[in-house]
Amino acid sequence: MPSQRWPASTGTAGYRCLARQSLQAWHAGRRPSLAGLRGQVVLWPDTFTNHLAPAIGQAAVEVLEAAGWQVIVPGRPLCCGLTWISTGQLGTARRVLRRTVNALAPYLRQGTKIVGLEPSCTAVFRSDARELMPGDRDVQRLGEQTVTLAELLCHHSDGWQPPQVGGQAIAQPHCHQHAIMRYAADQALLSAAGVDVKVLDAGCCGLAGNFGFEAGHYEVSMACGERVLLPALREAPSDALVLADGFSCRTQIEHGGTGRIPVHLAEVLAAGLHRQPMRPSRPAPPARGDYLRLAGLAVAAAAASSAGATAARRALPGRP
Repeated sequence: MPSQRWPASTGTAGYRCLARQSLQAWHAGRRPSLAGLRGQVVLWPDTFTNHLAPAIGQAAVEVLEAAGWQVIVPGRPLCCGLTWISTGQLGTARRVLRRTVNALAPYLRQGTKIVGLEPSCTAVFRSDARELMPGDRDVQRLGEQTVTLAELLCHHSDGWQPPQVGGQAIAQPHCHQHAIMRYAADQALLSAAGVDVKVLDAGCCGLAGNFGFEAGHYEVSMACGERVLLPALREAPSDALVLADGFSCRTQIEHGGTGRIPVHLAEVLAAGLHRQPMRPSRPAPPARGDYLRLAGLAVAAAAASSAGATAARRALPGRP
């Protein structure tokens, strides 16, 4: 039985579209900023932001540069390993994570902060990685030096003040952020930006990564969302921002019949810099003829990931 989120079973656009230009490609093609008096930060190009919502990453680059940072975005295919962690494939997760740590090691050894935009990936760097690879100094550095956007701006950007945004907002913290990073820095930053934010005590949005997309899980997934989150958004003032940094949370809100488009903290701050109303940008659904191209990209990405994991495995001591 197919998932009820897919068009074949519901007739609705319950799926996400690949952006025509990834965050990595956009960053590689732009003119380097002259900003950077505070030093360098690495903006982690998680798969969700990189390929499905690059406008969020672009907004983050703009905000970080406005705060005085020089932003580095790794250009090669990398992954935090969460896909394999969440499905119990811990051996593969370690190999994928090893490749990522090796790529970030030069920055980590210089004390450079790693900024995460997607809470689930950020939580891997802060917590899961150290449990998977205990005793590895670079992995320890990764956990110590990974921060959220709000944490970097609040705790490591002395003297910087956010733009005044104002208005009301309702926030749905991602489960991994609630458990590992917490939401205090985000609340402090939003307050400094003049935003009256209400943080929902809603628990999980219900999508829970790929859980809500799997056959047989749709009803449970939506029931979780209908417990607190989705009704609260339907009753919220129409001009209130809906904040959800987690890709899963944004997807659930958009598919939950709320009529709301949730936004990331980076998008809110970037709009504030320009004193413009919040207009989130998301990839449009592809034309019918583009599906074959998208399928080819997916196959190529899977092959690249598999090849990278194999290379990383062979590079380990004692491996053939």
